[in-house]
Amino acid sequence: MSFTPFESTLFSGIFSDPELARILSDRSAVEKMVRFERALALAEGAAGVIPAEAAAGIDSALLDYLPDPKALAEGTERAGVPVPALVEALRARVGGTAAGFLHWGATSQDVMDTALVLQLGEALRIFEARLDRVISALCALAEGHRQTFMVGRTRGQQAAPTCFGLKAANWLLPLVRHRRRLSELRPRVLVLSFGGAVGNLSVLGEQAASVADTLARTLNLRAPPIPWHAQRDGLIECAFWCALVTGSLGKIAQDVLLMSQSEIGELKEGGQGRGGSSTMPQKANPVRSETILALTRHTVGLSGQMAQTAVHAMERDGAAWQGEWLAFGQILGGCGAALIQAEALVWDLPVDRGRMAENLANAKGLPFAEAASFALSAHMPRAEAQALVKKACIEVGQSGRDLMEVLAEMSEIKLDWEALRDPETHLGTSGAFIDRALGEARRL
Repeated sequence: MSFTPFESTLFSGIFSDPELARILSDRSAVEKMVRFERALALAEGAAGVIPAEAAAGIDSALLDYLPDPKALAEGTERAGVPVPALVEALRARVGGTAAGFLHWGATSQDVMDTALVLQLGEALRIFEARLDRVISALCALAEGHRQTFMVGRTRGQQAAPTCFGLKAANWLLPLVRHRRRLSELRPRVLVLSFGGAVGNLSVLGEQAASVADTLARTLNLRAPPIPWHAQRDGLIECAFWCALVTGSLGKIAQDVLLMSQSEIGELKEGGQGRGGSSTMPQKANPVRSETILALTRHTVGLSGQMAQTAVHAMERDGAAWQGEWLAFGQILGGCGAALIQAEALVWDLPVDRGRMAENLANAKGLPFAEAASFALSAHMPRAEAQALVKKACIEVGQSGRDLMEVLAEMSEIKLDWEALRDPETHLGTSGAFIDRALGEARRL
């Protein structure tokens, strides 16, 4: 077993996210730390904090330079962070008097937090695109199954008739809200980190705000009102957004898994040859749904660990900071992998309309019990109507006869019992609800 399945060659097909792995790699982090140092030098040169020629020399020397992360490992072990070793390598590259002006007034956390934020900007764009594709697939399911009648189930039991289109709409709307949340959280997450030793940028004097603003613009980030070294709510919000997304995907996966059970058989996962058993030829295991559920539990669990990092002691806190490193990458990886699996799941989700209708028909009319009690309530007190239908349901359980047949014998009231069995008359405002859900998705 590897340290994490995300990095495992064996499990790469189900847990890996190559696109995200590239963005969150050590190489990417180092590249963005170098980018920060170049942008910082140029901002300070423009403000007159360091000589303009030194700033130009730093920028030119580091333009195409990327230290090997392996070469920084020993220095990272000594300092607990890679920045001192990185700065040493960059100064050697720059050389001359300009080298002394590199990293002027910054601290390690400025470099690493800003690099992380730049990585997050790329990761969130990927999540956005994947989420949009899942939303599109769910819109198609909701629209296409308005008249696909099925048994609605509550608390693990058959309840009343519904349609699969409404179920898909219920899968859809949380993801629409997460998509909106993503747009809302970006300004709180994609923020420059730049505060110097204790968050007051004292080394830069009166030019501190000007340098920070220029640095933020250069990196296409927001400039914060004040440095946020010990304010970790933005990163935690991002982690919890990932947990919310995977949780909503997990809800879809759980429903698919339950509805694809042999005894229900209303859904099954697509993909020819997937989910085979090593010993039972008849099986096609719902591996995508299982993987999404596992990723959901893992990601949601780690989000609690990430929340603990809100307690950053004093002006900066190494232990809480390292806690983020342990949890956040796996949270992002879990969300990314879950989105990959969910996209494949919902775009290729065979829906067995016949089996849904069959399961509804085989329920002996019991899913229509609520409708029958309301129909009878038009002719007798509500409590009496409910008691009569309850008694009839018990008889159905004992005799195996159909509810409407039993009620016709038990009641003197002449109702069109057969018409009460028409599922189309019991969909209520399902169509309007589906329209509303689709409207919310289109407004994105």
